[in-house]
Amino acid sequence: MPANQASAGHLLQLIRSGQATTRGELQLATGLSRSTVGHRLDQLFDAGWLSHTTGTSTGGRPSVRLEFDSTHAVVLAVDLETRHGRAAVIDLSGRILAEHTANLLIADGPELVLDTVASWFPDLLARAAVDAAAVCGIGLSVPGPVDWDTGRVVQPPIMPGWDEYPIRSRMQEAYARQVRSAADPVPVLVDNDANLMAYAEQRYHYPDCSAFVLVKVSTGIGAGVVVGGEPYRGIDGGAGDIGHIRLHDRSDALCMCGSYGCLAAVASGRAIAGQLAAAGVPTSSGSDVRTHLAAGQPDAVRLARQAGQRVGEVLVTVVTLLNPGVLVLAGDLASTPFLTGVRELLYQRAMPRTTAHLDVVTSRLGEHAALTGAGAMVVEHLYSPELADARLQATTGSSS
Repeated sequence: MPANQASAGHLLQLIRSGQATTRGELQLATGLSRSTVGHRLDQLFDAGWLSHTTGTSTGGRPSVRLEFDSTHAVVLAVDLETRHGRAAVIDLSGRILAEHTANLLIADGPELVLDTVASWFPDLLARAAVDAAAVCGIGLSVPGPVDWDTGRVVQPPIMPGWDEYPIRSRMQEAYARQVRSAADPVPVLVDNDANLMAYAEQRYHYPDCSAFVLVKVSTGIGAGVVVGGEPYRGIDGGAGDIGHIRLHDRSDALCMCGSYGCLAAVASGRAIAGQLAAAGVPTSSGSDVRTHLAAGQPDAVRLARQAGQRVGEVLVTVVTLLNPGVLVLAGDLASTPFLTGVRELLYQRAMPRTTAHLDVVTSRLGEHAALTGAGAMVVEHLYSPELADARLQATTGSSS
């Protein structure tokens, strides 16, 4: 859209990004007249999406700055893992207002899992002191490949019963039964957990990094890639599925996907749990491995470092291809021993040029990364220029 045709949604984008935060700056950035800018800002104020702040004075009258009002609505964010689920009420700035975590088996199937999650929402909203009418959308993080356009999981190795299931419509139905039945269903967005974790970490902690990679190592292994501030998902959500890259020397290792030699079959939390159990250390999951690592259990420390080396072998190719500025390690195995193993192989085998400006670190958002990413996904979608304009028109009946 040409600058002189910038809609209210485009003005909102300029304000949210910090590119233009006064009426004068908006006029300059868009070429719109003062009256047109004023009219479109009125639409945004009437919707409750903007607020005023007073800037610092440099001798004259203090400037009045425009800000996105992050308190006018909330997002319900859900993080589904293989053995537990987490849900939260999050404001539009990413602040968690209320949170609930419980055991929940992804293998129990979509209907039971989604109904259970929806049953948490009424209490969460009450604890956050938020009316259901303020919910603008629901974001779901799932441990499998997701086709972004349809919101459906595609051939997920660790989510039996979820392949091609209509998650969006089922979540809308469950929400309507538990919370609020409305003429217009609440928007539901779904994405892969590693994608959302990467998006959240990059957005909130590494905003200046134009090429960013996060690797989650828990029950499985997956990577999220953010390029130019946007998640890179591939053509149908399959990007980053590095857990199923084959290792040439482990054709004996059977993966949950049915193939042999996958990285996840050798170096995931599930794989390490199996090795520890076989060695007589009571371990049944990646979460148990994390507990052992926190306690400094020697076998867990040794195996985590070896797993880091195996993951590092694959990441040599990943960083050579993408040349990221930051590589974040997250999930159950994201510990000092695992980080050490990754760094050893990465810096040993990658070309110095590839790693000269690369930071290899562990997650800063921790267990809240996927929740935060799910919330940000909904906000960025609903307040994008096109969606914002459509929502304004549906609410007011006027076009900008």
